[in-house]
Amino acid sequence: MDLIFWAPVVCCGALAGASTGFLGTYIIGMRIPFLGICVSHAALAGAVFGGLCGLTGPMLLPPALAGAVIAALLLGTLDPQSARVDSNVLMGILFSLTMGLAFLGLGLYGVYGISDNEVRSLLWGSLNFCRWSDFYIMAAAAVLEIVVVAAFYKELRAILFSRVHAAAAGVPVVPVWTAFLILTSVVLTVNFQTVGGLMIYSLLTNPAVAAFLLVKGYGRALALSALFGLLSGLGGFLLAAATDLPTGAMIVILSSLLVGLAWAISGLRRRAGH
Repeated sequence: MDLIFWAPVVCCGALAGASTGFLGTYIIGMRIPFLGICVSHAALAGAVFGGLCGLTGPMLLPPALAGAVIAALLLGTLDPQSARVDSNVLMGILFSLTMGLAFLGLGLYGVYGISDNEVRSLLWGSLNFCRWSDFYIMAAAAVLEIVVVAAFYKELRAILFSRVHAAAAGVPVVPVWTAFLILTSVVLTVNFQTVGGLMIYSLLTNPAVAAFLLVKGYGRALALSALFGLLSGLGGFLLAAATDLPTGAMIVILSSLLVGLAWAISGLRRRAGH
């Protein structure tokens, strides 16, 4: 394939990795890794029912966003302390519900004789089919991500360490937390097609885990996680192109290898320190 064809694919892969890796710093720092799976399946459920209503192609994005944002609002308004349930348990319950809705919708495709090929592709991703129009949407989401993080930098940092202590210090936890969840839903949904709903979780968690293994400090972890995400998205695509293997799978494997490498370096540092 020529350079003109691959240019948007390369840019989409790099941007998807960087934006999700950057966001993953908060996800891992708050110890809520299940959030990515929960939101992505809510988006998938929205896309499935959008397809049942006759929507195709780019028109599946609005219902997918709607599903993800609804899940984010539910999680934002539920108080784990008053509900006496851990946040990850609440996410697990919502994940099981959205997964059930998604597979119910896929079953209805057969009942009504509708092809589900386009919706099923969301499960596995289709980075090779990204175009500049997709990149512009992803870039807009990345800009939104930077704006929100810059606007609530101190508040998010406080929530990162403890929502309880942040609330006691006067931080408006509920609105900031809900805004963060909505941001997560938007970023994950628009990056859905890079590695698919079942595997985008790796780009959200692995780069951040690798970053936290190597550096200390909030700002440095954000920067390094974004870099590792970019390397995973771009490197995974290049490896897939060279080997003719699935792009999504190669992105996931490369991001996992980065975690392994970071863990090995961290172990060597500890031994050298002793």
